[in-house]
Amino acid sequence: MEELAREAGLTVRTLRFYRERGLIQPPRREGRIAWYDDHHLARLRTITGLLDRGHTLNGIADLAATFDSGRDVAEVLGLGEPTEETPVRLTPEQLADYFADQATAENLSAALDLGYLATDGDEIVHISRRLLEVSAELVREGVPLSAVLSSGRLVREHADALADHFVRVLRTHAADTDPDQLRTLAHAVVDAELSMALDRQLRDDDAPRPAPDLRGQDT
Repeated sequence: MEELAREAGLTVRTLRFYRERGLIQPPRREGRIAWYDDHHLARLRTITGLLDRGHTLNGIADLAATFDSGRDVAEVLGLGEPTEETPVRLTPEQLADYFADQATAENLSAALDLGYLATDGDEIVHISRRLLEVSAELVREGVPLSAVLSSGRLVREHADALADHFVRVLRTHAADTDPDQLRTLAHAVVDAELSMALDRQLRDDDAPRPAPDLRGQDT
């Protein structure tokens, strides 16, 4: 414990307090000897980084519990499955830099449940760099992270339905189509339709509203 505290730049008293709060995992024991390793040191440095960014110990404890119970990266990404997305490895401090005070245990638990986040040892893995960056941009524009995640869940449902439709059509009418070609064609259709749908919605929002009919009302 003394060696770990020295490496982390902490006092032994602080380290004992962190252990009592459940902020770090218990050491591996061999008889009367307690062994700490690089995972413990990484967690302590993460705690220090989050404290420097203004997070409270209670909040950090909630985040630690969320991450420790999170889904494994292999479960979320699927080993050997093809994907166009680039996963991103992050420390909890880096994730906090993306979402600041909205990186709460509740939001991160929702992201883990949705499959946006997974855990790999002491690291967090975001399933898609594109989704990470656009989610952070939406938060910077004033959209609460909880609303971003709720919207992501809805989009996921519709995207799964669209993907199912395209795969069934191709298997029925063009079974020999290359999967990469299927992706290209599906992207083109969805991108064009979404673009036109946004045009319609934004045009309707900008359209002048008719003046209220005040006939027959007292002035």
